Amino acid sequence: MSADIWVGNWRPHRPRGPIAALYSSPGPKYGLPTNVGFQLHDPSRFRAPAYSFGIRRFQEQESCSPGPGYLVPPNMTMRGRDGIPAYSIYGRPRDIMSFKTPGPGRYFPEKAGRLAYPSAPIYSLASRTKDFENDQTPGPAAYGLPPMIGPKVVNKNTAPNYSIYGRSMVGSFYEDLSKTPGPCNYRLVDPSIYKNRPPHYSMLARNMPPGDNTTKPGPGAYSPEKYTPQRGLTFGIRHSDYVAPLIVDVAE
Repeated sequence: MSADIWVGNWRPHRPRGPIAALYSSPGPKYGLPTNVGFQLHDPSRFRAPAYSFGIRRFQEQESCSPGPGYLVPPNMTMRGRDGIPAYSIYGRPRDIMSFKTPGPGRYFPEKAGRLAYPSAPIYSLASRTKDFENDQTPGPAAYGLPPMIGPKVVNKNTAPNYSIYGRSMVGSFYEDLSKTPGPCNYRLVDPSIYKNRPPHYSMLARNMPPGDNTTKPGPGAYSPEKYTPQRGLTFGIRHSDYVAPLIVDVAE
């Protein structure tokens, strides 16, 4: 028996080219879903129906049947119980409580609100959710539908179209062949140039007569309710040094 540990002429050496063993790969580490069982089955593969077995029920170790040792009542025959009919007296049943119907005063229809009275529909506007912040869905205005009027409808039959051209300036009935100027091309001349000039009068502004321009108080400027009457005054006898005294008795 040879003492050499190598068999044949093979000896360890550096590989001549790249091999798969020199590169790290995950290998059989992919977590693919299983194709066996019902739970977590591969959705891309066919899954057979699954059935579950019930729980084994508990079996009693000892039999509970009475056997031939039970006693049969003496009045029991093969056709049933023998004997006279027996009646039992039950207790008096409790009186049924009368139903207390609420009266008209127990109802409050004014508190019913829109549940009992017709009212307009009420709508509430909720805040925009966070899911719509990155929503890039185009709106209705982003779609360009083809028009339904005209000869360029894609999938509809169109009626014949006729176009009306403008009126031509050449060869028409109102073509000005002589290039004659119209009435608007003449300038309007003042008749006073080639006729007798009529007299002209001017109107002056209205002259205001001189008067008092001071501001006079109106009736609303007076406040008679604020006037406090003073104590009454009386007129005395007029005395004058130049008035002769009245002489009644004349001496003879």
